[in-house]
Amino acid sequence: MKRIYLPRAVVGAHSQTFLAFLLLHALYLSLGTAVFFPLAVHAGTFYKCTDASGKILFTNTQPRSGKTTCAVLSQQRTPPGATSPRERRDLGPRASATPTPVDFPRVSGNEQRARDDDRRTILEKELNSELENLAKAQKLVATAAASPNAQALRDTAALHERNIKALQKEIANLR
Repeated sequence: MKRIYLPRAVVGAHSQTFLAFLLLHALYLSLGTAVFFPLAVHAGTFYKCTDASGKILFTNTQPRSGKTTCAVLSQQRTPPGATSPRERRDLGPRASATPTPVDFPRVSGNEQRARDDDRRTILEKELNSELENLAKAQKLVATAAASPNAQALRDTAALHERNIKALQKEIANLR
């Protein structure tokens, strides 16, 4: 690599101008990216590409290098006469793409409430069971601190804690 040496006076006089030039163009680049990025994301074809070393890349643009092989995973096509999302928003609420058949069984409000109550009861029983299992696992962890299976016991306790959090979240999401 060839090195170029410039006199200190030349570098000092132009360094501020060059820095301003870099900052200005960085600003233009970031604004351009912000403006054009949504257009690139809206592309409808997605590829799974594999390079020569076996690395897999999922992308919405097909790489230009000839060293990768790409397969189309999905391709979104707009049917003739379809409206854009912006136009659709102006039309008001949209009907379901697959309407419910007339003979589809309906559930009354009382029956749905009963089902929800049953679900809540089942989830609360599972939560109580997990709380008991966590207490047992924590006792075992405390007594077997130096044993070879202590890590397995800690993992079991952590699993019960995660289950408790998931059950509490599920109960909170009920109507």
